[in-house]
Amino acid sequence: MQQDKQPDYHPVVFRDRAAGFAFLTRSTATSERTIDWDDGESYPVVDVEISSESHPFYTGKARTVDSEGRIAQFEKRYGTSGQGGDEKDTA
Repeated sequence: MQQDKQPDYHPVVFRDRAAGFAFLTRSTATSERTIDWDDGESYPVVDVEISSESHPFYTGKARTVDSEGRIAQFEKRYGTSGQGGDEKDTA
């Protein structure tokens, strides 16, 4: 690998402001803002809208929509004719 062509990979804090959750990881993301972390070091901070702490799928608060299938909706709207379109002529 050519070192001069690789992006800078460094510790970064990702913060979900809605959930009050932050985690330290390594990334190529950059930011002008910094945050003082628990270890006493200062790291760049990137604010995100949704993380695993606030996403409905991961929190178990996901809405499940009880909807009919497409065929059932079609049959409900237009009715079932009972004319066997799948039947083959044997004459």
